[in-house]
Amino acid sequence: MNLLTPEIRAALLANMHARRNAQAQGKREPDPVPVARFFNPLGAATWLATELDEDGILFGLADLGLGCPELGSFSLRELQSLRLPFGLGIERDILFDTALPISAYVAAARRAGSILGAEKLLRERSMPEGDG
Repeated sequence: MNLLTPEIRAALLANMHARRNAQAQGKREPDPVPVARFFNPLGAATWLATELDEDGILFGLADLGLGCPELGSFSLRELQSLRLPFGLGIERDILFDTALPISAYVAAARRAGSILGAEKLLRERSMPEGDG
């Protein structure tokens, strides 16, 4: 299964080039918003991707559902080839959209112990008082 549309692939590559350019110029690295969210439809594993390199390695926040989400690299090929029960595989959240940078997700995920918990914390934080 192909998890990336051409538009998502282009955005992930653009983020990677922006980071590399900042590094080469000795500037502060960007804090990009996640471009794609992948998930296991049968479990808690969730990934938020901000970059893609030429070798098909994604960078972002990875959470295998074990209580310790971490910022790092993960293989697009492995996500695409993973076979789950009932003929399912890892899926891309087609409704995912955020304006929050990856650093907000990292901080919230470390506090909550998961990306799913982080998303809940971030939603609650963005709701006006009395709307909860």
